[in-house]
Amino acid sequence: MERQRRYLFLILAAQYLVVYFHRVAPAVMAQDLAASFGISATALGVLASAYFYPYAVMQVPVGILSDSWGPKKTIVLFSLMAALGAIGFGLAPCFSVAVAARSLVGLGLAAVFVSSMKIFGLWFRGAQLARVAGALMAVGGIGWFSATTPLALLSEVFGWRSAVVIVGILSLGVIFLIWRFVEDSPEKKGLPPVVGAGEGVVTGKRNVLKDLKVILRNRYFWTIAIWFIMRGGALFGFFGLWAGPYLTDVYGFSKATAGNVLSMIAFAMIFMSPVIGHLSDKTLRSRKKILVWSSALNVLCFGCAVLFFDRLGLVALYVLFFLMGITISSVGTVAIVTTKELFPDEIAGTSMGTINLFPFIGAIIFQPLMGYVLDRAGMTGGSYPPFAYRQMLWIYLITSILALISIMKCKETFKG
Repeated sequence: MERQRRYLFLILAAQYLVVYFHRVAPAVMAQDLAASFGISATALGVLASAYFYPYAVMQVPVGILSDSWGPKKTIVLFSLMAALGAIGFGLAPCFSVAVAARSLVGLGLAAVFVSSMKIFGLWFRGAQLARVAGALMAVGGIGWFSATTPLALLSEVFGWRSAVVIVGILSLGVIFLIWRFVEDSPEKKGLPPVVGAGEGVVTGKRNVLKDLKVILRNRYFWTIAIWFIMRGGALFGFFGLWAGPYLTDVYGFSKATAGNVLSMIAFAMIFMSPVIGHLSDKTLRSRKKILVWSSALNVLCFGCAVLFFDRLGLVALYVLFFLMGITISSVGTVAIVTTKELFPDEIAGTSMGTINLFPFIGAIIFQPLMGYVLDRAGMTGGSYPPFAYRQMLWIYLITSILALISIMKCKETFKG
């Protein structure tokens, strides 16, 4: 059983790595994309956020499919669409085709996280779920890292188009492994069910509207939803797109150095996500404490970013971005698990899919919005002025305060 669970986790985690690569790759490729398609900052924000529109819209449907049709089938079908979209994005001859291809990538990868969590809920006991989710987020951090310094170097040597096409082709191999070796539950592998696992079995056809009413009428659900909008706006709207141009325009860093600083977000996810899961499950035995304390630290981080806007040394930037990675990204799975624990096990997939919609609403709002902030300031000498980036950071400081206030109103869901 342990060997089966290990293989299952590694295969699904490999596909989640692809999810994070595509989410944040535009941050390093931003200038290349703008030059290739001849677009403004606002249009670049639209191109980057094209991933998130279908991703957000599909979170509830893939949760429903995961609960009824089965998570394995859902992952395989949707991931095939994503691989084709990635290849199409790398080959896109114009802006409109690139937007369509990136949208297909977002549509396909929308199924990976929720369906994987559904499968983990069948293979792992409830007390292990936060740690497994933390480990999954750590692998997502590897995906983020692959879209920073490695992608910057690869794009400089071979071009951004070849890099994206290669990832699309490699992901086809991961999809084959999912189809061949992953099953929804131990029973489908001829193994006994895991005692104490989250959902037991795939529940079959359900009353979707009734399930959604149960979820949307829960006031604690909305405290997490608002928190996720603000966190997603910062994670994908800044660190997933505009932090790269901020580091090159304000600090004059090369693409490689900016990629190194951005990689701190990835390293925080890789090394701290499992730690956060362990703290939640074993040390603090609390979900809410993790979410509140990390949100308070995030307010301090953005406060420092605003106060010492263009005066931070390279080491200070590494430390700041690492802390940002912990407080914005590493804690995300704890919020997902909190949502799951608010509701009965039989609607686990639907509840996680519904809450997973909200970070990407944040991305949809903030990626183009921040591009608009930059365009209003105008470009001088091939870069945007420092004061425009400071305005951007002020906006994120305000959203971090709103996130803290919202999550403080959530309830504790840890049951031991």
